[in-house]
Amino acid sequence: QVQLVESGGGLVQAGGSLRLSCAASGRTFSSYGMGWFRQAPGKEREFVAGITWNGGSTDYANSVKGRVTISRDNVKNTVYLQMTNLKPEDTAVYYCAAAPSGGIYRQAPLWRSWGQGTQVTVSS
Repeated sequence: QVQLVESGGGLVQAGGSLRLSCAASGRTFSSYGMGWFRQAPGKEREFVAGITWNGGSTDYANSVKGRVTISRDNVKNTVYLQMTNLKPEDTAVYYCAAAPSGGIYRQAPLWRSWGQGTQVTVSS
């Protein structure tokens, strides 16, 4: 099982950009599917983006498609979420998740490991 630590969150104005990082421990990182979810106050955790174990396939929520790019570096054991043209509705705690199957799932319960989250706040 991998351990995940997110970083890169912060306060940004609407229209701005942020790059989130998720550093993973463990030598099996390259076999894991990786994903990003977010949770706003009073709302359920929702899928943002996912990438397969080899980076060959990605998936994005409709709400972020075209503004967000997920990528991974299997040498650095890190997955990234580049976010552009941020909107106030993107404000949430962003969580990194890992799936040992190597795939991508939109349902949160199907992911095995989770980070502690990083806060993203977008001001209008």
